Amino acid sequence: MVGAVAVTSIQKTCVAGVCLLCSGLPTVAGVLPDDRADALYHSYDGGGVEITGPSVLVLKNVTQNLALSGNYYVDSISSASIDVVTTASPYTEKRTEYSLGADYMHGNSIMTMAYTNSEEDDYEANTASFGISMDMFGNMTTVSMGYARGRDVVGNNNDPDFSEDVDRQNYLVGLTQVITRDLLMEVNYEAITDEGFLNNPYRSVRYLDPTSSLGYSYEAEVYPNTRTSNALAVRSLYFLPYRASIFTEYRFFDDTWGIRAHNVELGYIHPLSSGWLFEGRYRYYTQNSADFYSDLFPRQNSQNFLARDKELSTFNSNTLGFSVSYDFIQNGWRWVDRGSVNLSYDHIWFKYDDFRDLRDTSAPVGNEPLYKFSADVAQLFISIWF
Repeated sequence: MVGAVAVTSIQKTCVAGVCLLCSGLPTVAGVLPDDRADALYHSYDGGGVEITGPSVLVLKNVTQNLALSGNYYVDSISSASIDVVTTASPYTEKRTEYSLGADYMHGNSIMTMAYTNSEEDDYEANTASFGISMDMFGNMTTVSMGYARGRDVVGNNNDPDFSEDVDRQNYLVGLTQVITRDLLMEVNYEAITDEGFLNNPYRSVRYLDPTSSLGYSYEAEVYPNTRTSNALAVRSLYFLPYRASIFTEYRFFDDTWGIRAHNVELGYIHPLSSGWLFEGRYRYYTQNSADFYSDLFPRQNSQNFLARDKELSTFNSNTLGFSVSYDFIQNGWRWVDRGSVNLSYDHIWFKYDDFRDLRDTSAPVGNEPLYKFSADVAQLFISIWF
């Protein structure tokens, strides 16, 4: 659970890299995915956290109207992050995820069902999802809707009797529109409701304590047991006259915990006739803190809800990244229709406005240096179409 909570935003960054490498094109209804197999190795290194592991994905059309997919994904996590080194000992853990999915095509519509199971020592997540997308108006418009239900069980390695449940629901609606011959636009709205044990059983907050030699002491975090989040994203893809393209994204997020976040991204994709595809991108993210967050509380039990998770603080990040793809099989070879090798790399700078680095014990309490760090995210994967 420590690792699962700490790397949530990291994993999202890794997933975003895969999506961008696949050129970020909106989903098209009425067309089943091609038969395909991917083998991926991913790596994250930053802020005292290292995450590595493989992933294998297989997509296969079993009939003219039905496609099945399966995915195996592993995170091997080693953490000596600032949260860990200031309140606990470094740790290692492993998260394993299995996913099964099915796409069924009927006319201009595709219905998708999927089930995912994720397990680690102290956390298990099970999610079932259903979605439908439909092409309309001569395939110029695609409308999509989706729903997912998750049931998680939170454990604690320090207490074998500890077990808490989390119930998650996700709702998604989207619209993709061909604006001109060269311009695609996509708008997505997502709502998420979480209910249950939503904080980390290992994490603590600090409060002023004149009786402590440090000047402060620790107590356990306490979160609300409900959270509702809303996100609106607008994306565009513009094709340039020389076969290249530009993509943009703006995403706004808010929730009932008081967090407001903005994400802006700009990228450029340039293909070459020799089978190479290059991409460069920049992303900026900023958010304010949750209503019940504080780096240092004035006293013990000073309010009903308490948090000192840096992911709930005020911070921003800047990301520079690139991707390179090469089709090493372009015209087919035996049973392989196409093959490509892909490399993606992102460097991320995180800067926190109200989360302090407690490793500097010489600074006055409450005036320690503000925390910042950088991270490297890399992915290497091979895709085979057959």
